[in-house]
Amino acid sequence: MGIALNTLLVVAQFGVGAWAHSTALLADAVHNLGDVLGLAFAWLAAHLGQRGPTERRTYGWGRSSILAALANATVLLIGTGAITVEAVQRLLNPAPVAGPLVMMVAALGILVNGGVALMFMRGREKDLNIKGAFMHMAADAGVSAGVVVAAAIITFTGALWLDPAASLAISAVIVVGSWGLLRDATALAMDAVPPGIDTAAVRSRLLALPGVTEVHDLHIWALSTTSTAATAHLVTGVEAAGLVPQACTLLRTEFGISHCTFQLESPDLAERCALRPEHVV
Repeated sequence: MGIALNTLLVVAQFGVGAWAHSTALLADAVHNLGDVLGLAFAWLAAHLGQRGPTERRTYGWGRSSILAALANATVLLIGTGAITVEAVQRLLNPAPVAGPLVMMVAALGILVNGGVALMFMRGREKDLNIKGAFMHMAADAGVSAGVVVAAAIITFTGALWLDPAASLAISAVIVVGSWGLLRDATALAMDAVPPGIDTAAVRSRLLALPGVTEVHDLHIWALSTTSTAATAHLVTGVEAAGLVPQACTLLRTEFGISHCTFQLESPDLAERCALRPEHVV
């Protein structure tokens, strides 16, 4: 539904923006076009994430949601660059703008983008993919509001420079909002520990388990934007038949880590473990 509504909005904004000579409206159209692609990426990733593992892809397709968030941010930043170039050219050579028509189309953008943003509001805290879609829609609603204000001022004052100036302001808002998404998505793509998980706290809690004297080769990474995995070697000198399920339950309930793999080692085996030094991966 979000893709369909935004596609119709993009067509209207491009057509009216070109006819009315409004770079602000064209900027909003480019932004919305990026969001259409972003929503398509998000939808495809959500669909692929439901596929089970195969002999070739033993973790399934869950990581596609991370790539979707990364692509989402990248497309938006590229579109912003195109907007900025056009806006600078219009600042140097202002053109007449059909203010009332621009206001009406931009107001339609507020309704469409605001409504689609509300669809994604509930899931944005737990899924970076959904967060990316929500940020784009919410930003678009704000951007459209800015276009309405700029068009209104142009209509009553004739200050043509406000249109490209609004485009530059829109670009700045997009860059600021997208940078965090790009940073988080890149970090997850590089197997960084997901935000909200403290590696030192995980290590400390594992060390507090009965019989565990050392934890090494601890790795925590994202399988998708909603699922986290962890592996570790646990050194114990006692009989520990129930240690692994206890450790798995601990990480799942306290840290939201759902996919855990542990290797149990005696102190003697730990001395000979090639993965024991902290600098070894």
